[in-house]
Amino acid sequence: MLRRYLERFLPVWLVLLCVLAFIWSTLIPKGPDPFLLSKPYLPHLIAVTMLAIGSLLPREELLGVFRRWPLVLFGTAVQYSSMPALAYLSSQAWGLEGPWLIGCLMVGCVPGAMASNVLTLIARGNVSYSVSLTTSATLLSPLVVPYVMWLTVGRFVEFSVIRTGVELLLMVVLPVAVGFAMSQLSMAWRSMAAKMGPIVANFVILWIIAVVVAANRTQLSAVNAILLAALGTINFGGYAAGYLAALAARLPLGMRRALTLEIGMQNAGLGTTLVLSLFPDQPQAAIPCALYTFGCMFTGTLLSRWMASFPIPPSSADEQRSSRTMNSTSQMDCESDAS
Repeated sequence: MLRRYLERFLPVWLVLLCVLAFIWSTLIPKGPDPFLLSKPYLPHLIAVTMLAIGSLLPREELLGVFRRWPLVLFGTAVQYSSMPALAYLSSQAWGLEGPWLIGCLMVGCVPGAMASNVLTLIARGNVSYSVSLTTSATLLSPLVVPYVMWLTVGRFVEFSVIRTGVELLLMVVLPVAVGFAMSQLSMAWRSMAAKMGPIVANFVILWIIAVVVAANRTQLSAVNAILLAALGTINFGGYAAGYLAALAARLPLGMRRALTLEIGMQNAGLGTTLVLSLFPDQPQAAIPCALYTFGCMFTGTLLSRWMASFPIPPSSADEQRSSRTMNSTSQMDCESDAS
């Protein structure tokens, strides 16, 4: 019951929690601020989310990454080349500077969000391919993200490549691996993760965005149309890049939809945490990541429902492969983080 209402009205809870975070100091001026108090623990919260995600990852989907590695590697390469480039070009075109620039560049550097798996299911695309793409990008993030950050963010501010890689390894890859291993070794853990994992993952992403709002109460008034336009350019440019790449590779329609959604959906929740960890003196740089989390969920939902209005022919082998994995992957709907 709780999971259903949490997921069904996720945008509503997001708005309500962010409003509460914004007015908390006014409501309780002399009391403790739970949003600001939890700020130092955001990396641990992300690790808990990734543990839940790893626990929900079907074994067949992980094996699928290796079985179809050329197509998975192709999609991952598109992800980690087009999105950082789009973020850089968009930021320069719209004249962003300072924290806004850092935040937008971070949006382009992080891996894809696992919410794309759910949206691919809604779009009647190839869910198995979507899960494989997200898994690949997530597992490769400690190696790739620091490099693309060095190429983009590193042009404007100093940061530690090694530290970034280590943080991604500890926050993302290790918890996913531990969660996956525990779900394979323990039926009790797998059962508990299936019930609690989606609730934990969704709530943590909501809380992270609310913490960003609380940490930037005085700076939120500076958000303007230029920042929103830059983020929109990255988002819609990502969808276009994914579609054109899939078209050029002559992927079947279901896989084309999966790649389109995968590229445009970024794990901005992870980006938010990285920004706050790597650039503690510029907390406002996390605002673009928080805005992108909400924006890409909104546009991705609309796009997936529009795609679904054009059904894939039942005779399509691609759809048949997708339908066989829907039951096992539908449980992945907890990762709307990503966000």
